[in-house]
Amino acid sequence: MSNPQQLRYSKEHEWVSAPDADGVASVGITEHAANALGDVVYVQLPAVGDTVAAGETCGELESTKSVSDLYAPVSGEVAEVNEDVVGDPSLVNTAAFEGGWLFKVKVSEEPGDLLSADEYTAFIGD
Repeated sequence: MSNPQQLRYSKEHEWVSAPDADGVASVGITEHAANALGDVVYVQLPAVGDTVAAGETCGELESTKSVSDLYAPVSGEVAEVNEDVVGDPSLVNTAAFEGGWLFKVKVSEEPGDLLSADEYTAFIGD
C-alpha cells in the first residue's frame, strides 16, 4: 500500500491535503485504516458550516466489524461533504485517497504533529 506523498497524515489514520488557494483542504481516512475497518457500510460526517477541531471527534465510520470515530486532522469550518460517500460508503474502501474523501475544511489551524507520507508509513509499520 502506498501513501500519497503530497498528503499529510494524523496518528488517528486520517489524511489531509494541502489547502488550495482558498485555504480549503480535503480530509479522508487512510487505506490502512479502511483495510483495518473492513467493509464500511455507514458514514456520519460533520455538516457544512460545522467547526471542527484538530484531534477532536467529528463523525464516525461504521463497518461490518466495528464503529470507529472520525477525527479532524486540522481545525476549521467544514466547507463541503462528500455526498457520494454518504450514498455509497464502500468508496472509503475502494478509493480511500481519491473518490473516498470525506469532507473539505477551510483550515484555520494546522497542528504541528501531522506526519509526512514516509513518517506515516513508518508509524503503521508498512
